[in-house]
Amino acid sequence: MYVACSTLSFSKLSLEDALRTAREMRFAKADLAVHAVGPHLTPAQVAADPGRTAQVLKAANLPLAAMHVDTGDAGPAEARAQLRAVARLARVSATPLLTVPAAALGSDFDAETDRLRDWVKVTAAEGVILTVETHSATLTADPSGAAELCRRVPGLFLTLDPSHYQVGAHGAVNHDALYPLVRHLRLRDTGAAPEQFQVRIGQGLIEYGRVISMLEKYRYDRCLTVDVRDVADSPFPVEPEVRKLKYLLESLV
Repeated sequence: MYVACSTLSFSKLSLEDALRTAREMRFAKADLAVHAVGPHLTPAQVAADPGRTAQVLKAANLPLAAMHVDTGDAGPAEARAQLRAVARLARVSATPLLTVPAAALGSDFDAETDRLRDWVKVTAAEGVILTVETHSATLTADPSGAAELCRRVPGLFLTLDPSHYQVGAHGAVNHDALYPLVRHLRLRDTGAAPEQFQVRIGQGLIEYGRVISMLEKYRYDRCLTVDVRDVADSPFPVEPEVRKLKYLLESLV
């Protein structure tokens, strides 16, 4: 296992400066956010000029562990085309994995299964793994729902974000059954209440040692992404917390 950094930890910087900062902090790799509504790079930009995007990433001189792709309100055909463009970028940049959100809570499960089956085919054609993130606002809010999506969609795996099972609608939820399906991980510290989704490292309830032990049990040998986000209303400076979590995770692996 190794430690990477989400570019959303430096969302107030340009993409180039975010990657440079992560490199200067000696992260092994970056987890690149490619969001329709985001600070750095959008799926539409990738689809419009993949060559330029590849040049920017190459110039940054920091390998990518994953790309976090959110096509936002794009229609089905447009979203699929954008996914294909990002998957090709992932292949060119030697990025092994893409993460996408599942459909919102209350969506038709069968329709979402069909969508993800198709998207797995799109990414597999480029030699890239597709994962769906665990998130309290989507069909993966319940661990059983997350597992069922993977069961129904061969080749689909999970990006685990334990924070969403710490402060979900029903409080802390046991998600141990998901670890065999995990191919990527995002971490911050989280308290017991919804307003404590992101707290200073050491002030929350995320048991990093236990998380890593569970991953080791299933021979996970991939990335641990520091995903402390530089949101506008953060009550504390984010960069020191990014460093703190980096050092903590590196001490555990």
